Parts: sequence; structure tokens; C-alpha cells
Amino acid sequence: MRIVVATSEFFQPDAALVEQLRDAAGARDELTFSDIAAREEHFRNVQSADILFGQVVPEALLHAHQLRWIHTVGAAIEGLPEVLAGRRVLLTGEKGNVGPPLAEQAFALLLALTRGVATALREPGPHMRMPIRERQWELADRVMAVVGYGGTGRALARRARGFEMASVLAVDPEPISSMTNISNIDRVYRPEDIDACLGLADIVVICAPLTGATRHWFNRERFAAMKPGSILINVGRGEIVEEEALMDALGSGRLFGAGLDVAPRDPLPADHPLWRMPNVVVTPHVAGGSPLRMQRAVANFCANLKCFRQGTPLNGVIDLQKGF
Repeated sequence: MRIVVATSEFFQPDAALVEQLRDAAGARDELTFSDIAAREEHFRNVQSADILFGQVVPEALLHAHQLRWIHTVGAAIEGLPEVLAGRRVLLTGEKGNVGPPLAEQAFALLLALTRGVATALREPGPHMRMPIRERQWELADRVMAVVGYGGTGRALARRARGFEMASVLAVDPEPISSMTNISNIDRVYRPEDIDACLGLADIVVICAPLTGATRHWFNRERFAAMKPGSILINVGRGEIVEEEALMDALGSGRLFGAGLDVAPRDPLPADHPLWRMPNVVVTPHVAGGSPLRMQRAVANFCANLKCFRQGTPLNGVIDLQKGF
């Protein structure tokens, strides 16, 4: 088999990880490292690949008819369902493995808002002492709603328990019977019942993938359903939130504030008002960053490669129809 490892500025295995990949491939498989920036050469490499691992460019798959299995290091799969529709190609990814850094980023954004850290950094000086104290929250006894109870949602719920929150609710299309690690949540709502959940939550965290069903899910109707004075955190996908509806909810005071690692437009233009709104904290799509991420991805791929050869089930299989 020919294995192509697609590298990029975001996925560049070091020497130890390269050696780990070579050991996993062994003498029986041809292992090729291919930089996605060298577009034409990369496309040629993918066309002759049986297995593709790394940063997946959907356009590179159009004529890759030998492919049997793709393992993407990205948490999102936008563009892949359309390209792979009707093809017998197995798709796996890092479902669950990016949960810890995304959950920590969510809490970093939340605490920056509730403890006045963002305000103090924007306007340093002792004159801000009382304005900050007047808007501070404690997280204990608050209610958090986790929208999307996948790997990130589970990691978030565990951390919420550490802050002694009163309850942690979840919104997810999957039935409770199919879920694991549900001990940290008090109730799961179906997507059609999301408004009832939003009305109870002091903090709403979006961890869901971007699909046809979730695009612009958080529109004026969703914001109207949210508890007045609540906080929105988004570490999922920016396009889940409708931009004008978000701006109106923040400007009107409907929301206490928002913490965004992903924005309705990504990358968010430097002159966009969200960067400067006093009740908003924005980080430039960095939540997935972690010194452990590449190690986890390589270890996951190598374990899956062994399963692929043996014909046993792989970890992190993505349902192309569902989009996650």
C-alpha cells in the first residue's frame, strides 16, 4: 500500500513522529510525505495513494480513485462529504482528541469575561477596579448548556463539574443510549428542543460541528430563546452563528457577553467591531492548538493502521451523511 502523509504549517511531524510513522508503515508499505502547499505535486501524490493521513485538501481527492482510507488531523470535515459521496472510502479523524484544548479555551474565554480579565487588559489602571467588580460572576451554582456533546462537549462537562456548577445540560442529536461518559451532564435535549435548554442556561457553549442542520443555527430565534444576561461561548464553528443576530444580541444587552474562538466570518477581519466590543473576547481560531496534538494524531493513526490491516473496527470513524 502507498501511504501519503499530507503536511502543512499546522501539521508538521518532528523527527521522532516521522520515525514513529515509518515504524508503523514498516517495509511492506510505501510512505510518502507530501506538503499541501506544493499543490500540483501534492495532488499527484494523493492520486496514487491507498491511504491518506494528515491535512486533507478536498480538491486533492477528486481524482484519487485508489484511496481506501483517509485519516484527517482536523476536527472538522467541511467539503469532504461532497467529494466522497458515493465512494467506498473510509474516513476517520480526531474525534475526541481535540476535546481537552478546546474545552480549556472555552473556559479561558469564559473566565476572561466573568472575572474582568479582558476589561483589565483593554483598559489597564486602578480606575477600572469598581467597574470590573460590579460585573464579575462566580461560576458555582450557574447552569451551563453544552451544544454538541462530542469529545469537546464531554471534556467541557468534566471541567464544569470542577467549577461546582449547579447543572450541566447538553444538546445533541444522538440518543442518550448511544452516548458514553454522560455522568457529568444532568439532561440531554434533542436539537428540536434546544430553545427550552437555552432558556435555562447562564452559559451556552457551542461545540457542535458545522453541518447543513447547524449552519446559522444560532439566529435571532435562538438568541431570543436564551436567558437574558447569559453568555455565549463558541469553540465549534463560526458559521453556526448568524453574524447580524449575534451583533444585535450583544449590542442590545440581551447577552452579558460572548467569547469567540471562531467567528461568523473566519478569519475575522481586523477592522470588525467584534474585536473591540467591551463585552466580547475574541481569540483568532487557536483553540485547537496544543503541544500534544500532533503526538495524539500520529498515535491514533498508527493504532488505526494496525486495525485497518487486520480488518478490525477503527477509532474515530466519521459518518459522511451526518457530517460528524
